[in-house]
Amino acid sequence: MKKRIRLLVGMFAAAFLLGVVLVSAQQPEPPPAPGPQSQGQPPRPPMDPLGDSMFPPDMIMQHARELDLTQEQKTFMRSEMQKTTTRFIELQWQLQDAMEALHETMKANSVNEQQALAQLDKVLDAEREIKRLHIGMGIRIKNQLTAEQQTKLQSMRHSMKGPGPGGPGGPGGPGPGGPGQRPPDGPSYPAN
Repeated sequence: MKKRIRLLVGMFAAAFLLGVVLVSAQQPEPPPAPGPQSQGQPPRPPMDPLGDSMFPPDMIMQHARELDLTQEQKTFMRSEMQKTTTRFIELQWQLQDAMEALHETMKANSVNEQQALAQLDKVLDAEREIKRLHIGMGIRIKNQLTAEQQTKLQSMRHSMKGPGPGGPGGPGGPGPGGPGQRPPDGPSYPAN
């Protein structure tokens, strides 16, 4: 049972991070600042607009004792993650089917534009539903946390980032805390 919960939490965490990355990828990137400072430096990764507002479930579970989560909070979060994971898997199948159908439509020498665009709408609808699913679950989980727990999570997140916006090594540098990254030791889950 513990293995199954860990697998579900891991799958959900990966899916949640994918959703956040997809949402942030749609945000326009500001133009680079001209001048000698920007020359020779790698480009900074795009800012995650929800990164400071949402908390990945694996981070919450990893720090459950430090956050002093109640049993009710833990039960609620497990339930939300299980429901979301189940729905996510269904949506992934729908998205895969829609992508395959779009691919088939696009392979023709002469593509029926209306048919292709209708199929594209199905792909975009599935992607939108996946994003909505993850953001909705993130909101419900955040709403279960007290203001004090949220403050602790924010401080944990900032302490994991290290110097500079990109973590150790300065701007854009590799390190934990950036979008889609986790602490170096990986998530650990409390034994319950």
